[in-house]
Amino acid sequence: MTKLPLPSVVAAVIVIVLSSVISSTNALGSGATLAVTHSGAVCGVAASLPFQRIVCHRRSQNVDVYGNVSFSSISGGGTSLCGLRTGGYALLCWDLSLENSTAVTDDKRVYFDATVALENLAVGYDHTCATVVGNGTVKCWRYNKNAFRFPSGSDRFASISSGSGFSCGILKDNSRAVRCWGSGTLPTKIENDFGNMSMASIFAGNSHVCGVNVTGFLVCKGTNDSGQLNAPVGSEAFEYSQLSLGANHSCAIRASNGTVVCWGGEGRFSVNETNGVSFELIVSSLDFTCGLTTVNFSVVCWGPGSRIMGRQRSGTSSKHADRAEEFTFPELAMATKNFSLENKLGAGSFGVVYRGKLADGREVAIKRSEMGQMTRKYQEKESAFESELAFLSRLHHKHLVKLVGFCEEKEERLLVYEYMKNGALYDHLHDKNNVEKQSSVLNSWKIRIKIALDAARGIEYLHNYAVPPIIHRDIKSSNILLDANWTAKVSDFGLSLMGPESGRDFRPTKAAGTVGYIDPEYYGLNVLTAKSDVYGLGVVLLELLTGKRAIFKNGEDGGMPISVVDFAVPAIMAGELAKVLDQRAGLPELNEGEAVELVAYTAMHCVNLEGKERPTMIDIVANLERALSLCDDSHGSISSGIISIASE
Repeated sequence: MTKLPLPSVVAAVIVIVLSSVISSTNALGSGATLAVTHSGAVCGVAASLPFQRIVCHRRSQNVDVYGNVSFSSISGGGTSLCGLRTGGYALLCWDLSLENSTAVTDDKRVYFDATVALENLAVGYDHTCATVVGNGTVKCWRYNKNAFRFPSGSDRFASISSGSGFSCGILKDNSRAVRCWGSGTLPTKIENDFGNMSMASIFAGNSHVCGVNVTGFLVCKGTNDSGQLNAPVGSEAFEYSQLSLGANHSCAIRASNGTVVCWGGEGRFSVNETNGVSFELIVSSLDFTCGLTTVNFSVVCWGPGSRIMGRQRSGTSSKHADRAEEFTFPELAMATKNFSLENKLGAGSFGVVYRGKLADGREVAIKRSEMGQMTRKYQEKESAFESELAFLSRLHHKHLVKLVGFCEEKEERLLVYEYMKNGALYDHLHDKNNVEKQSSVLNSWKIRIKIALDAARGIEYLHNYAVPPIIHRDIKSSNILLDANWTAKVSDFGLSLMGPESGRDFRPTKAAGTVGYIDPEYYGLNVLTAKSDVYGLGVVLLELLTGKRAIFKNGEDGGMPISVVDFAVPAIMAGELAKVLDQRAGLPELNEGEAVELVAYTAMHCVNLEGKERPTMIDIVANLERALSLCDDSHGSISSGIISIASE
């Protein structure tokens, strides 16, 4: 069962990537290169391939339909998908009931005639229609033979669209009038409601039809129990182009900019995530709508029915966010050699992390929750899993570790991340084999400052650009990972919380974090602000400067435990920074010395006991950018640059 935040039960948003779907200008009930079924499958005709085959998304999986055969048009309804072979001489249909298969080959050839081609494919809930190329006569299949009424044999149609038990079309003659046919009284009612109005286009829903008339304005007829006929009044002719209709809602694309407006459905189809997004086409099922975006041809779906399509969380802060894939437990077990010890990388907030290689060759890091017997531990780990999944599904930044997907089966909870080849910053700084300058790439002041800047930019994004802002709560060197190019990225969002607006503080149920990095103000007073992350980053900066752990034993005999803050800050304040610098990185050159001093000065302010006296992440990023530039500027000077230590 899909777990969604409460607001998403009303309007879920899922982003799907299908292989280079061709754009088109048709909708559900009419032939297009994008189609949906009422059972939750989203299908598209792939472009730029030797065969323009059909690819569907179902239950978080991409499913190939019928192999390498080219199709020009598809349409969906109920559990069925139908497609017209390129050339229009063959019509095939498939049952896309939700199942686990990753390929659908069991087809039913509904029509084949090498001499009479079809076009205008329109699949309804329980019937399929198309028109004959050239003369516009209608052919229908899979209908209730005892109740289905056909249009007049003399009617010729320019276009048709199918709903639940009925179809409507626009006549090819100069009248451009609407004619409807099918089961029951609804087709006659809709046809009578349109009267002799001339229409440029029509699109059918479950029990209503909307379209644009020849003068360019929206017109809707049929059932109106949820306001699905209450089309917005256009300010000018042809303001809206292509439409798509569901059971009790309607949507249209604005011709000027490609954005979508929806009405009816008790407001459940108007969601913030589609605001400002330009679409090439839209299609609707009974209770969800999908659109093909203009910018990257990803498929965005919204509405309550989109929940059955997979377990992806909604609420992305990016219009074009990559979706999180859902994996099965067996495939992740295989990827990690059954979670073997040799594949173990480390541990995170709620479990052990393993290196894995997926069946398609991708290298990933897989975090597996270690569920204990105690209910409290189970709840804590479940909360950490949900937190990471919720946050990373909507966060996309070059300095945040990317979430690839997840697995949620019985008591198993796993998260799949991009693989960070060079591991954690902590391991490089505190590896017992790192004893001299040549022992590690990180034994360079420029590299260390670059890593500090990378991490700071990731945290700055969380605080200032994520909506709502996010407080990480566990910034430490073991949560800063390094990719193959030594780019640093912040990881592990198991303890993260959505932060308050306007920099105000708030009080979680209990303080969380790691000893040595946790903000003393947060730990002592249980007051959490974004400045708590600033403290943790300050400790990391001191680690980079000194090479010491956050808590270490000082003295040749092991000595008493001391924090890196108590070790380094007095020396920085006394102007004796050289005494505490990590000797493995060597003596800083002149320009590097100025950069290192700026980093030390920034770190000292970050670990101030009072949060209001600490700099913001914007200030920290500015200082680290300045420090990095000094490393490349032999004539640089701190006095000639700008130092940002403003507090709030």
